[in-house]
Amino acid sequence: MGEPRIRVSALLRWQGSLLLCRHEKNNREHWLLPGGGVDSGESLVDALHRELAEEVGIEDELPVEGPIAIVDSIAPVRSFAAKHVVHIIFAGDLTGRSLEKVTSHDAAVRGHRLFSPDELDEVVLHPPIQRFLQRWTPGDPAVYLGALWAP
Repeated sequence: MGEPRIRVSALLRWQGSLLLCRHEKNNREHWLLPGGGVDSGESLVDALHRELAEEVGIEDELPVEGPIAIVDSIAPVRSFAAKHVVHIIFAGDLTGRSLEKVTSHDAAVRGHRLFSPDELDEVVLHPPIQRFLQRWTPGDPAVYLGALWAP
């Protein structure tokens, strides 16, 4: 089994809603917090700012809180290319920003959308952390959410 991949992401709040990125795999839609992989020699926060620029077009260094949560995504089926991603989640507030210019330079991102906390139960979210996102408030202590997998 290969080494786990480290993925940083951000819970981005805007007027009570959360910004998610839409992805498609095998003609199935799923949603992720904006973010991506950490390159060797790159700090977690530097990687997050690079990924936010790529995935949602936030070019300046948005102030972030955290990490606020850590999640393991470990594929339940062992295979030649077993998958293990360690998600390190930060938080940022987009209040006062226009979201009209939200755009992606990442081919994997098929779109963006703001979700109210109540709408999160209706989407396929990777990793499946809807309850955490619905309950988290700024200043909460960092938590380890365990090993969670969404097919």
